[in-house]
Amino acid sequence: MSYDRDAAPAPVPGLRLLPWEGEGGKPCFLSADGAGGVLSRLADEIEAEQLCDGADVLKGAVAVLDDGKAGEHALRRALRATTQSFGDVLRVADSRGARLPVTADGGQEADERELRAEPT
Repeated sequence: MSYDRDAAPAPVPGLRLLPWEGEGGKPCFLSADGAGGVLSRLADEIEAEQLCDGADVLKGAVAVLDDGKAGEHALRRALRATTQSFGDVLRVADSRGARLPVTADGGQEADERELRAEPT
C-alpha cells in the first residue's frame, strides 16, 4: 500500500479516510456519524498499529544509518520500510486532520492562542 497525498481526493465533510485501500489502490472512505461503529473502531485500531509500526521502523532506520558497515541492501530495505510507514502516517494524519472540528472563525482563534503561548 502506498499513499499519494497529491492523488488523494480532498476531504469531504462526513467522510472518514480509512487506513486501507480498495481495489486498484483507490482510497476507501466511511460515512462517519460519530457513533463509533464497528468499521470506525477497526480503523482506529489499524491506525494505532500503523503509528506504532512507524515508530519501530524509525528506530530500525536510525540503527541502519548509524551503522557505518551497513551495505546497500540494508539501506534499501530500511528506506523502503521507512517510506511505507511514512505513507501510512500521512494517511492517518490526513484522516484525523479532516475530522477535526472547525471553529466558526475558521480556526483563527486557536492560532492566536498558540502565538500567545509561553515557550516550554
